[in-house]
Amino acid sequence: MKASFFKHNLEFKRPSGTSRGVLKTKPSWFIKLETKESFGIGECGLLPGLSIDDREDYKETLEWTCQNMHLGLETLYSKLKEFPSIQFGLEMAFQSLSSANPYLLFPSKFTEGKQGMVINGLIWMGEKSFMKSQIQDKIQQGFSCIKLKIGAIDFESELDLLSYIRSEFSASDIELRVDANGAFSPDDALDKLERLSKFDLHSIEQPIAKGHWQDMARLCKQTPLPIALDEELIGLKDVTNKEEALLTIQPQYIILKPSLIGGFRGAEEWIELADQHNIGWWITSALESNIGLNAIAQFTFLKNSNMPQGLGTGGLYTNNIESPLYIKGERIMYNPTLAWENKFDL
Repeated sequence: MKASFFKHNLEFKRPSGTSRGVLKTKPSWFIKLETKESFGIGECGLLPGLSIDDREDYKETLEWTCQNMHLGLETLYSKLKEFPSIQFGLEMAFQSLSSANPYLLFPSKFTEGKQGMVINGLIWMGEKSFMKSQIQDKIQQGFSCIKLKIGAIDFESELDLLSYIRSEFSASDIELRVDANGAFSPDDALDKLERLSKFDLHSIEQPIAKGHWQDMARLCKQTPLPIALDEELIGLKDVTNKEEALLTIQPQYIILKPSLIGGFRGAEEWIELADQHNIGWWITSALESNIGLNAIAQFTFLKNSNMPQGLGTGGLYTNNIESPLYIKGERIMYNPTLAWENKFDL
């Protein structure tokens, strides 16, 4: 078996705002496994500034991984605990290689085109008018769940946006999720949650920065609206640390990004713990190309969740790989009659 890797910079159709700045490009690395009969492809979805494996030795670690592929998936996965995105890329590549179709990792009614999954409509940060136009577009497209990234513009303006939505659509019409990406301070977070709760929100993701477990636990206990942990999960490598975090903080929800938490296995561990402790969860992509999004969507469908998932990021880029994935109304769908078209060298 031959193993290789390459990098591809994904280019946003328009700059996308987050609380950590404006994104214009997003790097992704790909692992390719080849035999005489087939190939497998996996995406290592590194997110600069957020992934714990955003390190200077990332490329060197990919080189080592490809040079030591003879060790097998189990050994490599164990040795790559510090590199969850590479763990995920490896899992994906091996699953792809073992499949009759390299892009059909988990056959189901989803990949047969018979069922789709409800997803949330993502609203990017920006000027108030831009965010408002995005909201109007998503509602017209048929989304019943909208997620707004907040924390970058003036908080009062964000409250105005939520007020606008609620003046047009009740909670029974539109489910609203907000994501603060850790932008609130522990001192004023509860006050902001109180003000946000007036708009019948489903939940808020990561109101304060990760790592402040006691502050987050206090917020989760006192909050007037459900809190979902996101960045808080990044960097917790074994089941003991994960369970300690959940028992200490006791969140209402957790959000799982396979590229940031060690892939399918990492997500499975979190789901098992969440179910044990009656914590809700959903799965979200992390700005992967359609290679990674495809794997995450196929995996997510098998989990039989009835919550809207965060899987709508495939249309963000000008140079994505064309795939059978598409959005119909508020659902992500898979058209098995469409072929994958390589826009970059696989």
